[in-house]
Amino acid sequence: MDSPMEVKNRQLNPDPVSCGTPVKDVILPDNAPKELLLQKHADYIAAYGNKKDDYILTLYDAVDEIDIDNLVKWVVSMQQEDGSFYGDKWGEVDTRFSFCATACLTLLGRQDAMNVDKAVEFVLSCMNFDGGFGCRPGSESHSGQIYCCVGFLAITGHLHNVDADRLGWWLCERQLPSGGLNGRPEKLPDVCYSWWVLASMAIIGRLHWIDKEKLRRFILACQDEETGGFADRPGDMVDPFHTLFGLAGLSLLGDKSVLPVNPVYCMPEDVIRKLSLNNYEVDER
Repeated sequence: MDSPMEVKNRQLNPDPVSCGTPVKDVILPDNAPKELLLQKHADYIAAYGNKKDDYILTLYDAVDEIDIDNLVKWVVSMQQEDGSFYGDKWGEVDTRFSFCATACLTLLGRQDAMNVDKAVEFVLSCMNFDGGFGCRPGSESHSGQIYCCVGFLAITGHLHNVDADRLGWWLCERQLPSGGLNGRPEKLPDVCYSWWVLASMAIIGRLHWIDKEKLRRFILACQDEETGGFADRPGDMVDPFHTLFGLAGLSLLGDKSVLPVNPVYCMPEDVIRKLSLNNYEVDER
């Protein structure tokens, strides 16, 4: 019986005579970047931060600067009777908010303020037959939602509820012949899924089920050699969002020029170790 990697190799290198309906994909230009332009990216992020007054504020060892009690009170107030979380007062329910609320409370050391059992019950109700997760019960599986739900289950200590082989297979099927990853079937590849998919596979111990070198080539091809930064696909406009996930994806692929990034929190591993938050077990088969 062929291993998942052997089957995946045939999918990424198909026999043109036996191909059926063509998949949606991109062609990497021959002149696309093949090396990581690290200094260019550092300059790009620094310049972007100087131009944007509303850019993200990151606090390093400075949580005492915020009103933790009121923050925790507000986050907990967003949890509903079924365990789900609203994103705000307007009442949208989404598993993204389950992850964000739980990660926030855990980073603040206040996970016990929420109803963890009900939250887990809700997230598990969003699991689908293919092993993936949607935004609500009955919604289709999507790589972004899968990351949120798998990350949530890792944080709360319920990762054992995931069928790692079934989910790992769905995730590795997101890789296209170009090497890039898409978010769901019949969609184009996008650098951001180099994080959503890879992080999920890292958490469940199935990172070795994809062609890492092909994905690395795709990510590097999405760099802008003049301005720095990463785009969703080669030749498109770069932005900080895709730059973050391109670099984080390369970190998960083992690029030593990028600091190790934790696949659950998308934060440097040394920060997570300092907070003693690596509390999940990985089944690497």
